[in-house]
Amino acid sequence: MRKAVLFLVLVGFGVGCQPSSSGEQGYPVQPLTYIVPWNAGGGTDTASRVLAAVLQEGLGQPINVVNRTGGGGVIGHLALAQAPPDGYTLGAVTVEITMMHWAGLTELTYAEYTPLALLMNNPAAVTVRADAPWQTLADLIDTLRADPGTHLASGTSKGGIWDLARIGFLRAAGLSETAMPWVPSQGAAPALQELLAGGVSVVTAALAETDALRRAGQVRTLAVMADVRLAVAPDVPTLKEQGIDWSLGGWVAVGAPAGLPDSVRTTLDAAIRTAVQDSAFQQPLQQAGFNLQPLSADAFAAFIAEQDRINGELLGRAGLAR
Repeated sequence: MRKAVLFLVLVGFGVGCQPSSSGEQGYPVQPLTYIVPWNAGGGTDTASRVLAAVLQEGLGQPINVVNRTGGGGVIGHLALAQAPPDGYTLGAVTVEITMMHWAGLTELTYAEYTPLALLMNNPAAVTVRADAPWQTLADLIDTLRADPGTHLASGTSKGGIWDLARIGFLRAAGLSETAMPWVPSQGAAPALQELLAGGVSVVTAALAETDALRRAGQVRTLAVMADVRLAVAPDVPTLKEQGIDWSLGGWVAVGAPAGLPDSVRTTLDAAIRTAVQDSAFQQPLQQAGFNLQPLSADAFAAFIAEQDRINGELLGRAGLAR
């Protein structure tokens, strides 16, 4: 009888000492994965890795950054959307999520994610060669009006974010997008090479991507497509200062799969808020020329919905929506 009682006691003790569920212990209790839908070394990858390094200190768990590339961003965005909504898979959500479905590349939309925070928003800039005849944006616009279709622009693929920046800028200036036709490229770097070689006249990529050449005196930036001047380039005027009501940027955010539990979302929200205010997050990205624009979950949710509407309209006007 005593042996039976002792056995039951030991069994009960053993059950009581088993690890409780993650919910009971408190999130997180294991390492996290952070999916980046773009190549290593790019702006999205850089921002994501810097955030992950700071965020893991606050969460007390390692965060493993994984690049899932392909399909113009579709592969990585899809992998994040399809992950279990348990808080152990986070990822970079970029401006392309508000464009890909309009272009018919995927049915995936921003509604497939739990928005956590906007990290940075790199405004497009109107950049020309240093020896170009245009000293101001007004000079360029006058030329485009007088001789439409002669001067070419580049910066990314057809229908990409910097192509939309061009379309929006021209329309806001009262011009057709045919006034400055687009030459597709594989990104800002090859577009800038083409600019320096004289193959195109204008590049409308992010200031962060053109600023090194600007500082070296090889290009001139006529305007930035931001609401206010940027701290990294206080000498560059905005379009709005010059009477053109238009702004657009390539942004990077952090999200999780839709359906994230409220308790987990609250924990992540607090940790990310702290991380983005940390100098270990801000300094390396600012030094790299990125324009930080932290927005918390609710503000980011409103932001991404508006971006989806705007980019859908632009793609439709350009005949690129399906």
